[in-house]
Amino acid sequence: MAESNLDKYSNPDNTPPLTEAMPLGLQHVLAMFASNVTPSVIIAGAAGLAFGSSEQVYLIQMAMLFAGIATLFQTIGAGPIGAKLPIMQGTSFAFVGVLAGISATQGLGVALTACIIGGGLHFLLGSVIQKIRWLFPPLVTGLVILSIGLYLIPVGIKYAAGGAADFQMAAESFGSLKHWSVALCVIIIALVCKFFGKGAISNGAILIGLLAGYALAYITGMVSFGAVSKASWITSLQPLPYGFEFSLGAVIAVTLVCIVSAIETVGDTSATTKAGAGRTATDKEIAGATYADGLGTSVAGIFGGLPNTSFSQNVGIVGMTGIMSRHVVTIAGLIMVVCGLIPKIGAIIASMPLPVLGGGVIVMFGMVASAGMNMLTEVNMNRRNMVIIAVSLSVGLGLNLVPSAVQYLPGIMKTLATSAVAPTAVIAILLNLILPEDI
Repeated sequence: MAESNLDKYSNPDNTPPLTEAMPLGLQHVLAMFASNVTPSVIIAGAAGLAFGSSEQVYLIQMAMLFAGIATLFQTIGAGPIGAKLPIMQGTSFAFVGVLAGISATQGLGVALTACIIGGGLHFLLGSVIQKIRWLFPPLVTGLVILSIGLYLIPVGIKYAAGGAADFQMAAESFGSLKHWSVALCVIIIALVCKFFGKGAISNGAILIGLLAGYALAYITGMVSFGAVSKASWITSLQPLPYGFEFSLGAVIAVTLVCIVSAIETVGDTSATTKAGAGRTATDKEIAGATYADGLGTSVAGIFGGLPNTSFSQNVGIVGMTGIMSRHVVTIAGLIMVVCGLIPKIGAIIASMPLPVLGGGVIVMFGMVASAGMNMLTEVNMNRRNMVIIAVSLSVGLGLNLVPSAVQYLPGIMKTLATSAVAPTAVIAILLNLILPEDI
């Protein structure tokens, strides 16, 4: 009996013709490419790496390479590892606040070591993820994601104005019309493509906006291709490029965010099966997705990559196209692997002036905050829940804005307290467990 169109498109194991699968896979890459490489640029800046340096290029390469490898863990899998669903993996914004603080105060060696260990613990969550989901209702996860977005927005403004650190803000050019013109070009083009374009144009709106801003920056003399010409065509992987430096506080911080990332992946897995096949995700699929999430994070950390998680925007592509084939996303993963193995691609991204990146991340970080707010719409806004939101955000974001308020805390504790994400998450979880339901 011939396979019906419904079965054809809702079956993860279906393989569309290559002429159909290739553009669909490229569409998945377009939707997540900019969001995937941006965290590496931010962490590199926090760690004090020179903009456009070979070290920054390497971090960008690893972001592309291990986004692809982590995606293959999800779509192809091995044994219990992988949901074997069309789930695109990429570098997670959720870790930026914590890793930027660790990198700035203790170095990339400590940060990446924490990612390796945190990823291993994340992997182990696969066997118990269903049992701890109750600790992370929409109230908690929504607050955490909202705090991530709000914490990151000032970074986008600094980039758009032309700098990423205090010493750069002192420069005369900081906040100049030249910088803001480029950033606004990115934002305007991205919005036009998103809301007036269709298909790949709409899904790749941020990337198209970045390319337009890049072109304007080149015309105005802001782009230098010196590092691109020096970059090689093939990369060599460097295990533990910054050494292995253990810090208990850093591991605890990264592990806390790993738990949040795992819950996010559970949501994306459920959303994927609902959008593409009209069913709920099985326990096996959820566990497999969590295993792949953790393994991707740990393996990436070994080679200098940042933690990976499922990308929600790609769930939207599954819902929009109705194509549930995991092999389409496998193609997307392979494209990312190829990009990660070519240093010249990383060098081109690293040559992107800060205002170009700033225009893109203003939109991206705002969308992260919006996603958190969207999750909070599922919450009954009674007095109890409003108090939890108020206290969690006030303390979490307040300590980040006034870090001197906890200046006498020991090193990593101060980093955790001022990370915005960790205190928001801990306070929200504790208050949700302690406060009675009937106030």
